[in-house]
Amino acid sequence: MASSSCILSVPSLAMAMAFITLVYAANFYQDVDITWGNDHAKILNNGQLLTLSLDKSSGSGFQSKNEYLFGKFDVQLKLIPGDSAGTVTAFYLSSQGSTHDEIDFEFLGNLSGDPYIVHTNVFTQGKGNREQQFYLWFDPTKDFRTYSILWNPRIVIFYVDGRPIRVFKNIESIGVPYPKNQPMRIYSSLWNADDWATRGGRVKTDWSKAPFTAAFSEFNANACVWSSGVSSCPSRSNNSWLSQELDSTSLAMLRMVQKNYMVYNYCSDLKRFPQGLPPECSTNT
Repeated sequence: MASSSCILSVPSLAMAMAFITLVYAANFYQDVDITWGNDHAKILNNGQLLTLSLDKSSGSGFQSKNEYLFGKFDVQLKLIPGDSAGTVTAFYLSSQGSTHDEIDFEFLGNLSGDPYIVHTNVFTQGKGNREQQFYLWFDPTKDFRTYSILWNPRIVIFYVDGRPIRVFKNIESIGVPYPKNQPMRIYSSLWNADDWATRGGRVKTDWSKAPFTAAFSEFNANACVWSSGVSSCPSRSNNSWLSQELDSTSLAMLRMVQKNYMVYNYCSDLKRFPQGLPPECSTNT
């Protein structure tokens, strides 16, 4: 590693961000640990492919070896083909504890021929209830597609195949907490959620179709690694995401996706918030 500045061992965000060159090889053996359902999770192709499976006995999951404080996280994912009703395949960032932060992609299985729904949520200081859901505009079971989370001190952006679908902005100035102080790991899991995942829980998992399998490849974390109270970030030439926001082209793309593919937005749910919508709804797209 070639250091481009000193590394500070203090916890505050402003002082703890040191810039060093970090080179990541996309290899699941090096990047993640299988955390549950060991016999249902497999790393294949010399670390280039990871599969998670679910049957009636167990699901499975993994987590990143590293913790991060900001980054751009990408994974290629091929979802469960056929009748996947009741299953959820998740890819998300999370810290720990009752006041945890979390940034979620959850892919809700469905009956054969129905479109997948991608469910997104953002938790800050233990509070979530910020769901937005989208239909995918392609069949995510046919090929690997890229799903990304960009998280920097100003904004969280969810991407599908490079298209922004959702943002969550730092608007602490109006009293909305933002995930900026808690380091998070990447997690992924495949599990049974037929109490809510498909048509509000009306469609149950058909275990005769098991095992259900999702495949992951090309995991990449261009990110600030947190260790012993220090956030070590990529060199300045490779960290444009630290200040990235949406330009006019990306904003137009975001609005197009939300207009045509959004199926639920908590910021439009007046029945859920009869006393008024959450304050971030006035500024987050």
